[in-house]
Amino acid sequence: MTKLNHRTLLLLLWLLASLSASAQDELLPRLQALQGVSDVEALESNTYKEKYVLKVTQDVVPGEPQKGQFRQRVVVCHVGFDRPTVLVTEGYYAHYALSKNYQDELSRLFDANVITVEYRYFGESTPEPCNWDYLTVENSLADLHHVNQLFRQIYKGKWAATGISKGGQTTMFYRAYYPDDVDVSVPYVAPLNKSLEDGRHEPFLAKQVGTAQERQRLEDFQREVLKRRATLVPLFRDYCKEKGYTFRAPIDEIFDLTVLEYPFAIWQWGTPISEVPPTSATDRELFDNLIKYSEPNYFSEQSPYLSFNVQAVRELGYYGYATKPFRKYLSRKSAHDYMHRVMLPAEFRNVKFDKRLYRHTRRFLKKNDSSIIYIYGGIDPWGASGVGDMKCLRKKHQLRVHTLPEGSHRTRINSFPEPERTQIISEIRQYLAP
Repeated sequence: MTKLNHRTLLLLLWLLASLSASAQDELLPRLQALQGVSDVEALESNTYKEKYVLKVTQDVVPGEPQKGQFRQRVVVCHVGFDRPTVLVTEGYYAHYALSKNYQDELSRLFDANVITVEYRYFGESTPEPCNWDYLTVENSLADLHHVNQLFRQIYKGKWAATGISKGGQTTMFYRAYYPDDVDVSVPYVAPLNKSLEDGRHEPFLAKQVGTAQERQRLEDFQREVLKRRATLVPLFRDYCKEKGYTFRAPIDEIFDLTVLEYPFAIWQWGTPISEVPPTSATDRELFDNLIKYSEPNYFSEQSPYLSFNVQAVRELGYYGYATKPFRKYLSRKSAHDYMHRVMLPAEFRNVKFDKRLYRHTRRFLKKNDSSIIYIYGGIDPWGASGVGDMKCLRKKHQLRVHTLPEGSHRTRINSFPEPERTQIISEIRQYLAP
């Protein structure tokens, strides 16, 4: 090979390497150019061409920057500028999206970009100082709208919004308040609660979910655990002490609430009822099973979900507990208003539930036939307060509700058997086609 040819070859190799590096970083300069975007950091991914975590500057009170700002964590997974974009409306923390193996279901199904937005007042998206007055759903939706408008400068194709559980609620509320931001919304297992203790979950657990024998087995377990409180509460107290849990109520009441929570947790996560011990089980077997499926940290002062609890009592709503079958064994005969009493600091004790969010969303769903594809699990207690009971939605053409009969809170599109799975995908695809 001549010297000239050798130099030419080296130059070609350098050019190819430069072009390859440029192609790999095609998104980075565009992200850095967006106003209010900072701390852009590349992440490893086994799925996406490029992946970044960054911060977006948001107003604590939207439209009033003089009242303070915070930086919201956002994870961007890039497939291509010509592909659809999925906005994941997270309801809690977004740290899971940092994993190199992370892939959203809609992104996989439709070869789409993903923008995952951590919810305000969670994780790295918590304003300082932390003024709880500004933790409202409407403010969180304004965060999403700002992210949507910002990233539309880069991704000009079709957009979908999706989220799971509280994130699914957020997807639903986002569509109700900003109906033109996305082309299709896919809320997974999203409740729409009408009050702090909605009232639909207790009869669902007592009379509707599973078989009569399965429901009886759960009730028998709860009753047996409560009957053995003299031996089980000391185990419970020692366990909580070892874990470093502290509570806002006496340990006996926390024990009761942990037992009352048990069937909700079992059905929510689709745990086989065969996992529930018989009443003949030993104290240790009963105790270990209770703790395995109904962890008392849920009620502790160390719970990482204070921000959610504040929203639940203020406007998201929640569920209550049926105490009648166990009243003679409980240390406190009623569990009414347990969230105020147990799950919130004293400063929130007088916060009243505001129904405006619930009313606005139901009114929007009734009056509009929006491209919203709901996904529910038939044994998931959260589905009891979903939108499936709105008979008017059955007449809609674009809005669809899909419920997997034996599905839990883990239900996803790929959980459905054929041909319904293909039908759901087809319903969404029509809105994401170029």
